[in-house]
Amino acid sequence: MSNTTYHVPVLLKASVEALNLGDGGGNWMDATFGGGGHSRVIVSKLSKEGMLYGFDQDPDALLNKIDDSRFTLVEANFRYAKQFLGLHGVKELSGVLADLGVSSHQFDTAERGFSLRMDGPLDMRMNPDTGLSAAELIQESTWEELMVILRKYGEVNRPDKLARAIKAASNDSPINTTSDLIKVLSKSAPGDRENKYYAQVFQALRIEVNDELAALRELLEAATSLIKPGGRLAIISYHSLEDRLVKHFMRSGNFEDKVEKDIKGMTLAPFKQVVRKAIVATPEEVLKNPRARSARLRIAERTTFNHSAK
Repeated sequence: MSNTTYHVPVLLKASVEALNLGDGGGNWMDATFGGGGHSRVIVSKLSKEGMLYGFDQDPDALLNKIDDSRFTLVEANFRYAKQFLGLHGVKELSGVLADLGVSSHQFDTAERGFSLRMDGPLDMRMNPDTGLSAAELIQESTWEELMVILRKYGEVNRPDKLARAIKAASNDSPINTTSDLIKVLSKSAPGDRENKYYAQVFQALRIEVNDELAALRELLEAATSLIKPGGRLAIISYHSLEDRLVKHFMRSGNFEDKVEKDIKGMTLAPFKQVVRKAIVATPEEVLKNPRARSARLRIAERTTFNHSAK
């Protein structure tokens, strides 16, 4: 399987340029290796002294491992970046890139359970060897717990009503497949935007199954201590929940977006935004790769500010 079959990298040129690779030296991190599209371009621009560490928790990503002495693939969730980089003797990075969300391969493999288009087991785990599947989550959750998940991560209208309907259906017969779930959802889906409604529910379950937002927070916090002053942080997100966390953290250094300033009015934050607005895909890229339509790239540069030194 080629890396372009596995996953078409989004905003490839813009995100690699965002890292400001310079002379190609230093240590770098691709937090979401996937098909290796971004990593291959980064490695091609590294000098002999440069090193890229790719992270991916999905065992399928191992198929795309890059055979190059300047590359190391770490089989782990990026939330553990600091620990695993430490095992490799890396204490400082020149830049971090993360392309969040689900890979094309994961969407296009029916048995992974991410897709609305294909029937398969309702799994949705990025790493199928750990944690509860989406089917198990539905079975083990109360309707109140499901309601919170649907409201927080799917921003679904009337999450209480839908949560009750899902639990009632699962009590009658286990919801084991994607088509089982869609059959339940179809009874309450708005007729003019069924697919969007289904996508909101699938997104909510997927985020909960993989603890995605907590993992993103941990990556951003780790980036503060890992990236050296002048180093870059580039994050591609695909929905407002991710993008809001990234935007707030890059602007203020916290997730509540509480901006601190010194007596001269200078912002006290570990990062400064390189671009004010998120970079989006061109119409040409969206035409070639529809997944790029919702992609938003934000870029920040590490400052010399250190919270612990305050």
